[in-house]
Amino acid sequence: MSVTYSEVKKQYEALSQTYDYMLAKRDAIATFLESKGITSTIFAGCGSSYCLSRSAALSMKIRGGLPSTALAGGDLMLNAARYQKLFEGAVLIAPSRSGSTSEVIHAANAVRSKQEVPVISISCVAGSALSKLSDLALELPWAFDHSVCQTRTVTNLYLANLMLAAFVGKDETLLTDLKQAIALGDAYMERVEASIREVSSYEWKSAVLLADGELQGLAGEGAIALTEIANASAHAYHLLDVRHGPMVTIGKDTLVIAVLTKDGNDYQQALMKDIKARGAKIIAYAAEEKHIPAAEVDLALASGQELDVAAQGLPFIFIPQIAALAKAELLGINPDQPDGLVSWVKL
Repeated sequence: MSVTYSEVKKQYEALSQTYDYMLAKRDAIATFLESKGITSTIFAGCGSSYCLSRSAALSMKIRGGLPSTALAGGDLMLNAARYQKLFEGAVLIAPSRSGSTSEVIHAANAVRSKQEVPVISISCVAGSALSKLSDLALELPWAFDHSVCQTRTVTNLYLANLMLAAFVGKDETLLTDLKQAIALGDAYMERVEASIREVSSYEWKSAVLLADGELQGLAGEGAIALTEIANASAHAYHLLDVRHGPMVTIGKDTLVIAVLTKDGNDYQQALMKDIKARGAKIIAYAAEEKHIPAAEVDLALASGQELDVAAQGLPFIFIPQIAALAKAELLGINPDQPDGLVSWVKL
């Protein structure tokens, strides 16, 4: 059994700890933001953390009602002067596995060299360089992935980011739904893993992930997992936006993983029909089976829970993680040591 697979299967155990930890920090976070007079948020990260930052920024706008932007750590490091206006009244929030990624450290220092900007870090290493430069350090060492490719870590950082937005917006319903998703997580993984493996264990050449709203950035992370673990070309798009160009890349050698919702479901079902007509294999996820056109997909996965859409990100991300592992095993790739990658980048 690979380290990556072990970390995937232990992610809900870690999510439970992260949920309790973040709740315990709720008052401290609120006090910190109030004391700094925060009027906007900037999320920054690299690779997986940047994908998560994209979801987090939208969540903060929707849930917290604060203007929010996601920036790639390397972009901010190189171009901090261009973004000075964005940081007026803002807090920089940096989710990171290692807390040692060079671009993020240099970016934070570059921003602070030009103006006074408070920093909140969320890292999976206690006492990291990022924690030490932060004004408020949130640390989740139980979520640290030892494998090169991140799985458990990203799910926990997604949860922590989402809970920050829920705290700011006092979104108690979302917090309740997240707790419910975590409680049922192990049973969900046990129920769907074999079917995901069965559908995705073939020599597909490319993968397309489709999701909207707060799940779109997370879908981008799913594409990274498929790329790193299975050494495959993978991309993420908004659902209907895939018709505007990317559809030409979808064919019989494509695995499509889509998140479907009740809103505008007729359009989503029509899209699945069109994609299926191009010969692709489709894994479709939704909260309820009635929102998935069974005749048009190869695998319909329903959480069976009436969850807030953002909370559905927890069960959703398991799908590309297992699909990536299944493909890696088929090709004889070691998912723990992908060629050319390191756990985190040091410049």
